[in-house]
Amino acid sequence: MSLRARFTEELKASMMAKDAPRTSTIRMIMAKLKDADIASRPSGVDQVPEEQIISMLRGMVKSRRESETMYRQGNRPELADKEAAEITVIEGFLPQQMDEAAMRAAVAEAVTEAGASSVKDMGKVMAVLKAKHAASMDMAKAGPLVKAALGA
Repeated sequence: MSLRARFTEELKASMMAKDAPRTSTIRMIMAKLKDADIASRPSGVDQVPEEQIISMLRGMVKSRRESETMYRQGNRPELADKEAAEITVIEGFLPQQMDEAAMRAAVAEAVTEAGASSVKDMGKVMAVLKAKHAASMDMAKAGPLVKAALGA
């Protein structure tokens, strides 16, 4: 089932369950997705592909994590809890993330595949990782692993 279909199904289910916070978060995701679709139209794309949706969701999680931290520092626990709840809903749509061991194995494989020998080849390795594991790997966490693998 595509992510778009899952959003619609989950929205219906949360509305029937009268789960207002979940419904609100899913509606927010769908609105952001509609904005992304509209923004991509001038380039001839009617609907953004799944990879771009996943990237959009990751961006939403990242911004909410930053907001949650700021609210906790500002002694606003009720707002921080709301952000945390939204993160949980959004992460429910993301593919399962690789664990540390799987990431290390994927990085080692990408280094070999790219024929990388120094930190100067980091871009090639990251490109291989992005092509193969974009959905299941957090690229922000992969960067330091690639540097370590290349002996930086």
